[in-house]
Amino acid sequence: MTKRHAVVVGAGIGGLTAAVALHRRDWHVTVCERAPEPPATGAGIGLAPNALRALDTIGVDAAHAAGRAVPATMGLRRADGRWLTRADTADLTARYGVPPIAVPRPALTGALASALPPEALRYGTAVTAVDGSSGNPIVRTAVGRDLPADLVVAADGIHSPLRRAHFPAHPGLHYIGETAWRAVVDAPHLRIAAMSETWGRGQRFGVTPLSDGRLYLYATAVVPAGTRSADPRAELRRRFGSWHDPIPALLDHIDRLSPTDVLQNDLHDLAAPLPRLHHGRIAWLGDAAHAMAPNLGQGGCQAIEDAVVLAHLLPAGDGGGGSDAVPAALAAYSAARRNRTDAVRVRGRRVGRLGAIRNPLAAAARDLAVRATPARLALRGMDDLFNGFRLPR
Repeated sequence: MTKRHAVVVGAGIGGLTAAVALHRRDWHVTVCERAPEPPATGAGIGLAPNALRALDTIGVDAAHAAGRAVPATMGLRRADGRWLTRADTADLTARYGVPPIAVPRPALTGALASALPPEALRYGTAVTAVDGSSGNPIVRTAVGRDLPADLVVAADGIHSPLRRAHFPAHPGLHYIGETAWRAVVDAPHLRIAAMSETWGRGQRFGVTPLSDGRLYLYATAVVPAGTRSADPRAELRRRFGSWHDPIPALLDHIDRLSPTDVLQNDLHDLAAPLPRLHHGRIAWLGDAAHAMAPNLGQGGCQAIEDAVVLAHLLPAGDGGGGSDAVPAALAAYSAARRNRTDAVRVRGRRVGRLGAIRNPLAAAARDLAVRATPARLALRGMDDLFNGFRLPR
């Protein structure tokens, strides 16, 4: 019997997780990625307990595949270095069963890609359209080859052309008012063991130890959309050079990078939830489905959840379940994922507004409120995120 065929559009974390999950359910999978080759460089990604549990259900041990870096503590600081709140990793592990880890994105995508047959991956293959989504779709590609499919997984990113094509009335993206810089540096002599984010007035600076011993750095600032400087390294020095240690020392390491090694992106989320996460035999996941601000570290984690739940609900690839099995599974996927992902999107926007406060009095009141919150209550506030992953029955 001919296997069902899934075409996954996009070889990011969500798309590759979906491909692996479907492959392990005996689907024939083709991943189309517009980039000519896998990324060799890039920033880091934090994998929270919910994402680690989701990966575990499809047999992917992220810590083994991409390396492990468990921070000693996690928390928020003021620009003068004073801690506003922090939690020991041991407490997180005791509460959630597994600690969060942080890995380089290329290491994670490489580990996922290695779990697929080599012929499943088609780099340099941009998808231009999906036709006939009410029946079995035909995927059109820029290289001139059409791919018939039983399912299309739209993992084509925050600017998703497939989302725009099939939900033309949706308002699209919303600029949340901040730009972000990201870089990875090698600074083992600094012996940084804490994952931290520092809040100033309308600016933030984050430090995350990665599994390969390097440090993933990010910074945000409230600026008009499209604001760019001639040299992002000098801009970061100007904004954060007087902040607490070890930020000045980390900026010294950023100064040694090429300007192109410092990534800058304006931050957007989806202006409103999609009416559903599927259309015909197309399913959207990750940023394409519910782009969210990175303030909770859940963008990639929710994409992983999406992918695992989608594959779990779909029939096996051997053709069982009848011709209506795929559309019914996609409706169940929308029902299972839409409310959870939108709640995370809204929560991420609200947290971002707190971090972006510029008024000195309002920022001081914010910091006081954070410091006054007992650590156990702050930890409990993460339960719905870290314990929220469930496979539907």
